[in-house]
Amino acid sequence: MEQQDTRTTDPELRRLGERLKATREYLGMSQQYVSQNTGIARSAVSDIERGMRRVDSLELKKIARLYSLPTTYFLDENADADVGEHALAGLPRALAGLTDGDVAEVLEYAKYLRFKRIAEKNTGDDGES
Repeated sequence: MEQQDTRTTDPELRRLGERLKATREYLGMSQQYVSQNTGIARSAVSDIERGMRRVDSLELKKIARLYSLPTTYFLDENADADVGEHALAGLPRALAGLTDGDVAEVLEYAKYLRFKRIAEKNTGDDGES
């Protein structure tokens, strides 16, 4: 009797692969570009995105770095994980090395975005066309 390949049915691998693929596509990157910039074979990138291959921690770290996102976002078990929450967790590291003036600009921009969202909510404009 043939043993079924459990990797094809593992929902965690599938969810991780889908999240990696969706992020790559959103960023406008090809699998070849990811391969060239991480050292992971293009065929392996494809297999990972399809949930057919496990991704090791170093590979995930390379991909997350390329996508400028924390690895925790890709590993979040919540199907509708919010990338913003994970990005905020990495904010202290992102701010390291910035001048006080740079940090002040980041905070001002965050305030701007908050007020923009409030205004959009009040006018019913979600900012998308």
